[in-house]
Amino acid sequence: MSLSLPADAPRARSLTGVVAQMSAALDGRSDWFAPATSAVVVVVDGLGALNLAARSGHARFLGQAGTKKDVAHTVFPSTTASALTSLLTATAPGEHGIVGYRARIPGTDDVINQLRGWDTDGLPQSWQRSTPLATASGRPFFTVTKREYAGTGFTAATQAGAEFHGVDDLVERFETAADLASRVPGSLVYLYAPELDGLGHRRGWESDEWIAGLERVDAAARTLAGALAPGVGAIVTADHGMVDVPRHRHILLQDGDGLLEGVRLIGGEPRMLHLYAEPGAGDTVLRNWRDAEASRSWIASRDELIASGLMGPTDPEVAPRIGDVVVAARAGVVYYDDRVADKAPQKMIGQHGSLTPEERMVPLLRLGAFA
Repeated sequence: MSLSLPADAPRARSLTGVVAQMSAALDGRSDWFAPATSAVVVVVDGLGALNLAARSGHARFLGQAGTKKDVAHTVFPSTTASALTSLLTATAPGEHGIVGYRARIPGTDDVINQLRGWDTDGLPQSWQRSTPLATASGRPFFTVTKREYAGTGFTAATQAGAEFHGVDDLVERFETAADLASRVPGSLVYLYAPELDGLGHRRGWESDEWIAGLERVDAAARTLAGALAPGVGAIVTADHGMVDVPRHRHILLQDGDGLLEGVRLIGGEPRMLHLYAEPGAGDTVLRNWRDAEASRSWIASRDELIASGLMGPTDPEVAPRIGDVVVAARAGVVYYDDRVADKAPQKMIGQHGSLTPEERMVPLLRLGAFA
């Protein structure tokens, strides 16, 4: 069966370029944004452009701030660890090396969580291979997010050089970002809001709880816009969108399943698997998955994925972190390794990681000087 991975349009805007373009706007050199004195990038975790469009009646402010052209494509995999690293380094996963939610350390049988593995499994800072923009930009750079992220390995790996401000209340967080940008000319402020993503995973983005969370984000964004000093620009975007997958759409991989033949380790996440094969078994794994699952997932070998360019130029050091075979769900399904003892992840409703527009299209909404 021939391979066909969906490609981005040549002129499509990528999340990878957002902060770099905002920095350029402070010098009047951006191709995307108008000149500004300082800039705020707001990342609402899990707020896909199509999710926002479908619930725009509950987000009147953000809905009015956007047009059909106010979108960007997040990276692949469409997952937080990869996307935030790309946003904050201006490099693609194939370069910075954060190739998904969970990835194998080459030469080992260790599959590590790339959001928390720095703190729980001893990932070195050098695992993230690109220089953070907070260091490289030469500008005052502030991070404003929940206090629990202070001092974490992922924060250090992606935001080294930034001044951290921990603010748990959502509206106060937005107010703090506006204040910093207004008081410090030439600064870049990164504001991260994870609350909506958590609601989506637990309840689904089509739930009443998610809608209530969106209304809170909309109110906070309105507050931010009103608090920006003249000349300060802001962008509201996201790391990925979300699809709801009910229990009956779960594909559970169990002992004796032919899809596990030749598979040594499983990484990634339920909508984007990294399958690490036993030595010499890569072709078998690829063939078995294509025979069984090609009607509802994109399935590619490591070499095919790298050649597609979806992860950007891929460094030879990064390549073995990618599965011998990758499986990206196209239909509304997820894949779980049912052999593991911890079944808690199977309770998630909202999911992401794959290549569908629902997961990869994110808003690029302009406020203040960028409007």
